[in-house]
Amino acid sequence: QVQLVESGGGLVQAGGSLRLSCAASGRTFSSYAMGWFRQAPGKEREFIAAISWSVGSTYYADYVKGRFTISRDNAKNTVYLQMNSLKPEDTAVYYCAARKAKSGSYYYRTYEYNYWGQGTQVTVSS
Repeated sequence: QVQLVESGGGLVQAGGSLRLSCAASGRTFSSYAMGWFRQAPGKEREFIAAISWSVGSTYYADYVKGRFTISRDNAKNTVYLQMNSLKPEDTAVYYCAARKAKSGSYYYRTYEYNYWGQGTQVTVSS
């Protein structure tokens, strides 16, 4: 069982930056692939970025490439999402997700993840 808690959301002006954190419980965090998703009001949850449990394998949605960076610190049981050049359309609730995985694997579909955090609100003002 893995429990996930996101933090770091808030209100930021367009062009600004935020770093989201997702702290995971459990001893085997290092064997879980992680992902970040977001959901805006009235829209479906959408994929942002994913990272394998073996550091080095990452995957991004096209609309965040060059702006967002996913990373993880297995010693701290934490995954991060660095968000730069934020736009008003990035406003959403941001969720992290986890699933047990083979080394080097990552996933970008919501149904591929077993565990979800409660979400953190990110609001970007124009």
